[in-house]
Amino acid sequence: MEFGVMSVSDVTKDPVSGYVPSEAERLQATMKQALTAEQAGFDVFAIGEHHNPPFWSSSPTTFLAAVAAQTKRITLSTSTSLITTNDPVNLAEQYAVLQHVAGGRVDLMLGRGNTAPVYPWFGKDIRQGLPLALENYNLLHRLWHEDVVDWSGKFRTALQGFTSIPRPLDDVPPFVWHGSIRTPEIAEQAAYYGNGFFANGIFWPVDHFRRLVALYRNRFVHWGHGSEQQAVVGLGAQVFISKHSQDALDGFRPYFDFSPVYRGGPSLETMVEQTPLMVGSPQQVIDRVLEQREVYGDYARQMFLVDHGGLPADMVERQLDLLGEYVLPVLRRELSEIRDPNAVATPSHQDMVKARYGDQEVRQPKPNENRGDNVTGTSPYTDSNPEQRVELPKVY
Repeated sequence: MEFGVMSVSDVTKDPVSGYVPSEAERLQATMKQALTAEQAGFDVFAIGEHHNPPFWSSSPTTFLAAVAAQTKRITLSTSTSLITTNDPVNLAEQYAVLQHVAGGRVDLMLGRGNTAPVYPWFGKDIRQGLPLALENYNLLHRLWHEDVVDWSGKFRTALQGFTSIPRPLDDVPPFVWHGSIRTPEIAEQAAYYGNGFFANGIFWPVDHFRRLVALYRNRFVHWGHGSEQQAVVGLGAQVFISKHSQDALDGFRPYFDFSPVYRGGPSLETMVEQTPLMVGSPQQVIDRVLEQREVYGDYARQMFLVDHGGLPADMVERQLDLLGEYVLPVLRRELSEIRDPNAVATPSHQDMVKARYGDQEVRQPKPNENRGDNVTGTSPYTDSNPEQRVELPKVY
C-alpha cells in the first residue's frame, strides 16, 4: 500500500503564536514539505487546487513541476483538481506536460471542490456541478485516449478533428482518481471507467465513506473491470502525531479549536473517535490505519493531511519526520503480513505501459497521418480521405 502526504494550501493564522504567514512563505514551506516527504519515505505528494483566499495553490501543475525537478522517486498528484471549473482541454494539456516533465511520476485526482463562489468566476453554474463533473471527465478521457476527437456536449463548444498536445507520455495517460466526500454518482463514474476512487474521509463519519467505497467496488465489478479486490481505493485522513498521546492532544487542540472547518462543531475527542482524524502517539496512528483496513478492506493508497489550520512549518516538518521514522516502517511490515496477496496496488506509469504494450514496442506519438489539424479543424483521414482511415491501437 502507498502512503502519501497531501496539502490543501491554506494560509491560516497560527492560533498559538498569532502569526499569519505570507503566501510566499506558505508556498515555500509546502515545497519543502514535498521534498521532506520523499526523504521521509512517503510514496506520494499531492497538492489541492483553489482559486480563492485563504489558499495559494491556483496552479497545481506549476508547483508540481517544480517539485518534480527536485525529486527522484515520489509520485506527484493532486488533492484535488477541479473537473468542474477547469476546461477539459486545458487539463489534458497541462497534466500531459507535467507527466513528461516528471518522467511519468504523475497521477491526477479529480473533484468538484467545495467553494461555491468559484463557479461563476469561471463562467460556470454551481447548480450544474455534478453534470459538469461527469461531462468534463468524459471529454478528458477521450482527449487522452484518442488521437483525434470529434465531440459535442452541453457545457463547452464542440471540437472537430481536435488533437490534444502533447500526447501522454508513451501514449499512456496518467492514472486518474475520482475524489468525493458524498456523491454516489462520482463513485459510479470511477467504477465505469475502471479508475481509482478516493474517499476523502476528512471531517465526516467513517460509516458514510464505508457505503461509498462499497458502492464503488460493487460497480467496478459490474462494469467488468475485475473483482472487488482489484478496485483501486484511496483514503484520506488528517493526522497530528507526538511520541505521547496526551502531548498530541494538547499540541493539536488549539489548531482544532480555531480551525475554520472544525470550529464550533463536535469536540476534538468526538472527532477523533468518529471520523478519520488521527491524533495521538505513533502506535495510535498505526492502529487507526489498520482499523481502516478492517472497515474498507485492503486499499491502495493512504493520504495524510498534516499542514492544515495554521500549523507552523517547523511543526509540520516534525510531523513528517515522526511519521516516516515511527509509523510508515511498522505499517509496511504489518500490512505485508496481513494484506491479501491479490490486493491491488495503485498502477504506476511503468505498470500501465506494461499492461498496454507487453513486450511490443512502445508507441511514441509524433505528427503524422494519424493526427488531426487543430488549426483548420480537419483530419486527413476523416474528412478528405475516409478510405485511408488508419485504425489506432486500443488504449485501456
